[in-house]
Formats: sequence, C-alpha cells, structure tokens
Amino acid sequence: MGLEIWEYLSYVVTAIGLPLAILVFIYEQRKERDNEEEEVYQLLSDNYQDFLKVALDNPDLRLFSEEGTQKFTEEQKERLTIIFSILISLFERAYLLLHTDKMSPNQKRRWLSWEDYMCEWCQRADFRAALPKLLLGEDPEFVKYIRQIARIK
Repeated sequence: MGLEIWEYLSYVVTAIGLPLAILVFIYEQRKERDNEEEEVYQLLSDNYQDFLKVALDNPDLRLFSEEGTQKFTEEQKERLTIIFSILISLFERAYLLLHTDKMSPNQKRRWLSWEDYMCEWCQRADFRAALPKLLLGEDPEFVKYIRQIARIK
C-alpha cells in the first residue's frame, strides 16, 4: 500500500508540478525580458540626458528657443552639425533597440517617448534641413521612419 501511495503522489507531482514549473519558468523569462528592456530604455534615456547637457553647454546655438533668422559663424555651424549628428545617432540607436512592428503596452509607452523627442526636433527647420546629410549611411528603416516624421523626401 505504501508503494502505491508514493507512486500515486509521483503522478500527482508530475501532472501538477511539471506544468506549474513550466508556467513559473515562462513568467520568470518574461519578467527578465521586461527588466532587460527597461534597462535598455534607461540607458538610452541617460544618453539623451547627456545630449541635453551638451546642448546646454552651447547656449549660443539657441537649441531650446524659438528659431530666428540668426546667422551663425562657421564654428557655430560646425558645432551645430556635430550636435545634430549626436542626436541622429541617439535616435537611430533608440529606433533599432526599441521600435518593433508589434509592441506590448510597455514597449509602446517607451517607444512613444522617443517618438516625441524625434517629432520635437523635426519641427525645427534647421534640423530638418540638415537631415539629408545626417541620414547618409544610417539604417534604411530608420531613415524612412524619421523622414516620415519630418515630412521630407
């Protein structure tokens, strides 16, 4: 009788324990993936904060004010091009790491914050004017995406 009970219990453990273990494994994998995605998003956000510090260190370029018909010196134009290049590189990295055709609600939330940054910068005429040169050699899907946002061909 004792052997039958142990055999019965082993069947119960197999029938219940194995599916439960699989569910726990799947849950943990999904949780780990979410944590990795959040970490990537946080690193990108930190990079954008670093970019903003660079922009703040160049107040003469008026990157955070309404655009005027300001004339830049050659040195200012070069700094502006470098800053825009940094920004495009950051946008492309965000696109490659965060954008997919099918996104979970969390992925969509993270991506939309980057899309907001892109839309904000693409509203600037000087940024849009620089895009054709800045996009040379960039990922084709990213180029197509940012051109749609900027509404340029």
